[in-house]
Amino acid sequence: MRGYKDDIENIPPNWQNIAKLIPYLTEFKGRLTVAIICLIFAKGSTVLLPVALKYIVDAIDSSQNAFVVVPIALLLAYGSLRFAGVLFSELRDSIFGRITERTMRRVGLTVFNHLHKLDLDFHLSRRTGGLSRDIERGVSGISFVMRFMIFNIVPTLFEILLVAIILASAFKASFAIITLASVTLYITYSIVVTEWRNKYVRQANKADSQSNTRAIDSLLNYETVKYFNNEKYEADNYDRNLAEWETARMKNRLSLAGLNIGQS
Repeated sequence: MRGYKDDIENIPPNWQNIAKLIPYLTEFKGRLTVAIICLIFAKGSTVLLPVALKYIVDAIDSSQNAFVVVPIALLLAYGSLRFAGVLFSELRDSIFGRITERTMRRVGLTVFNHLHKLDLDFHLSRRTGGLSRDIERGVSGISFVMRFMIFNIVPTLFEILLVAIILASAFKASFAIITLASVTLYITYSIVVTEWRNKYVRQANKADSQSNTRAIDSLLNYETVKYFNNEKYEADNYDRNLAEWETARMKNRLSLAGLNIGQS
């Protein structure tokens, strides 16, 4: 384990966090292997669907003799490919779900134990609300990261490669080059803009944690607030934190809109 930690020390922070999840993936090597196999079959079925449709159209447009036998066989093949794509995708999600849930459980427990090892001064600062929201956001984010990396980015690149190979072999290499160039431009734009808008995401998360901290800590100290007749003071502070959250969310939403528009 020490060697693994040494290996990720020089990785950039964002990728370093992702690399820390690798040991949890290797805990279920069999399940991970089966999930990846299902992923390959699902993507292969998706890529072959337009090919099957092409032959169906060609057969319908051909002689009347082939109209009965060939299209029926091709239609069955088309339906089978569509069904296979859905089947293997659902199997993939079901099999990989156990890995994701176990990872969320173990990381949540690690964070919980870490919080109990912190000194008294940290806990006397009364950030219970913000801590609970950070834990909730972090643990739920693990599911997104694992699925996004394994079932979105890598499979999409694999699918694009298959499409480029088909285009190059069936038509011309220029078709594949145009496709790869377009995808490269799309990915570059997405990475640059996402890195830019990360600051707004962090601002929104920070404001969300602050407002939740204010609400929970105020309610935990309900007797003190009532004793000093400080309801309005607490409400004003809470509303101020919510206003910061509202502004941060607006910037986050607008930056996401810019990303989506550019990608489109």
